[in-house]
Amino acid sequence: MTPSLFSCATPGAPLASNLGVLSAAASGLDGFITAQGGDLDRVLGSAGVDPERLRHPTLSLALTSYCEVLEEAARQSGCDNFGLRYGQQFRPQELGLLGYVGLCSENLEAALKNFVAAFPYHQHNTLIRLVDCGECYRFDYQVRHGAILDRRQDAELTMGMAVNLLRHVLGRDWAPRAVGFEHARPEGWQEHARVFDAPLLFERPCNSLLVPKADIRDRPMPERDANLLFLVQDVIRRLGEQNNRPDLLEDAGTQIRLALAEGEPALEVIAERMELTPAGLQRRLREAGLSFSQLVENTRRELALHYLRQPGRAVSELALLLGYSETSAFSRAFRRWFGVSPRQWRSEGR
Repeated sequence: MTPSLFSCATPGAPLASNLGVLSAAASGLDGFITAQGGDLDRVLGSAGVDPERLRHPTLSLALTSYCEVLEEAARQSGCDNFGLRYGQQFRPQELGLLGYVGLCSENLEAALKNFVAAFPYHQHNTLIRLVDCGECYRFDYQVRHGAILDRRQDAELTMGMAVNLLRHVLGRDWAPRAVGFEHARPEGWQEHARVFDAPLLFERPCNSLLVPKADIRDRPMPERDANLLFLVQDVIRRLGEQNNRPDLLEDAGTQIRLALAEGEPALEVIAERMELTPAGLQRRLREAGLSFSQLVENTRRELALHYLRQPGRAVSELALLLGYSETSAFSRAFRRWFGVSPRQWRSEGR
């Protein structure tokens, strides 16, 4: 393995623009949740997902809900490697239009490039790129939605999907040069090693897959069809453009999360980053039933619980991460939200 390839120079890449993820990404998810011992109604209900939407591959699910379903399924089923296993059984044709973008390509190298090019129309707020690292391509993937804090299951699922597209042509025994994940090494990481059959790196800047160019160059796709590829690319582009509607609360929440590291978020700064006037942002928040201060408080409360669930994160760090100038201010706010101190909340295993 050559770990340096994971940090080679990377060109800028656009974030995906569709304001959700096409339901094809959840193909067979309901049955898989049940098979792993999860309570389907409870899992979907906790994430606010209508089961009917899962049955229509061209409908769009909120990306926040999609990632929450995967995380909740892992919790409910007791299967910590839920996303890994779901991705392992996911075949390219089950991914709907995005899968056929790859399958209909001329060769495997083109399939990977076309998959990356079409992905922004399939899923929004996501970094997706193919980086030329000399003898290898590096496939990078990372959800960059400000409201999605827990995304391990989605990352392992997507890496599995990408490997399955390659193994569709190269055979089940093919293995990437290396696999990197942004999250910490899970307890059951040996299963990851068996699935990918490659060196694993955790706590990387991005989820990545190293693919030797020699393995994919001039390898024809069995189902290649230039006419069908053109039609599928056109349909997925139209679907993406149709769903490209801005969501004010998600955008404002993302900007507040980014600003918290700098201290108390200011209305004027957040409005400027959203290309709005302060008065315009306040008016639109009122229309959504929130004030700016309420949105800041909601964001802090959600982040506080996220950080407290991380065993290695010291409680003393949280005040600065949440934009408070003093630990005591954070402690008072937390007690107001939950009736206990942050340390009590963690010690009680909430």
